[in-house]
Amino acid sequence: MKTKSIVVACIVIVFWFLVETLSAQSRIDILTVAGLAGMPSAYQEPLSGKATERNLLINLKLPIKFNEKTIWYNDFTYSGFNVTNDLDVKPTEYLTAMRMHGIILQTGIVQKINERNGFQLLAVPRYMSDFKGSDSKSWQLGGIGLYEHRYHDRLLMRYGALYNQELFGPLLVPLVYLDWQINGKWSIVGLMPINLRISYRLNEKLTTGLNHFGFITTYRLGQEEFKGDYVERNSIDETLFIRWNTMGNFFVEARFGYSLSRVYEQYDASEKMDLRLSIVRFGDDRTPKNVNFDNGLIASLRLVYSLPIN
Repeated sequence: MKTKSIVVACIVIVFWFLVETLSAQSRIDILTVAGLAGMPSAYQEPLSGKATERNLLINLKLPIKFNEKTIWYNDFTYSGFNVTNDLDVKPTEYLTAMRMHGIILQTGIVQKINERNGFQLLAVPRYMSDFKGSDSKSWQLGGIGLYEHRYHDRLLMRYGALYNQELFGPLLVPLVYLDWQINGKWSIVGLMPINLRISYRLNEKLTTGLNHFGFITTYRLGQEEFKGDYVERNSIDETLFIRWNTMGNFFVEARFGYSLSRVYEQYDASEKMDLRLSIVRFGDDRTPKNVNFDNGLIASLRLVYSLPIN
């Protein structure tokens, strides 16, 4: 509810400052390389110490256009999370320091039906592991289906869902995609509830605004003492950003904000739930093995190669 209230307030601010009527041009970020660092955050009791989170992200998009109506869309993402700490005595029954790797492919058809309508059907296999003795059980299978409708030249929306077979069981997330080029200054773009960006164009080179990102991932452990266990990571990152068009289609983006509801929870492989529907859990009687650390400040730097699209 808090996030929803923030989004509504931002939309009101957008209309208040509405000063232009020309459409801004959308872009697609073909290649993104990003690093994220979190400020040290205290462990919860009984641990005494602090944990530090870092993340490396590489994303590559390779759409292949067959004709005016059909695109074969390909999106490759590597995401690596590294958690270190300053604990003098490390527990042996569960993880504290950890390094998790996620390799995610989105591939499938983006199809126009007519000038206003279309759909997307994407297969989304994932390999989620600590890369220590990993096996075929580190694979997760999923998919995304979206129906598209263009309301007018400046407003495109898609409706659908994401499904993934997580290590805790099935995950189903209803999705709403919004691409609203409000005018030459303001835009709102995002695949809710996963990401949403409210942008204000300061000038030809600089754009600033608010960025929301929230995602659920699970990673299978392969190291001998925890083999078969899995780690569930949840986080909602709310950040301010500024994006600088350095030259041509190259951009540098800095983000600064706060990581909310951040957890790294370790579970036995047998610990499952019946279904997770976005943030609502059904049949979840799991008990984490480990002790989590607190939310905290985060900062990120992104290098982006982005191309304009009509």
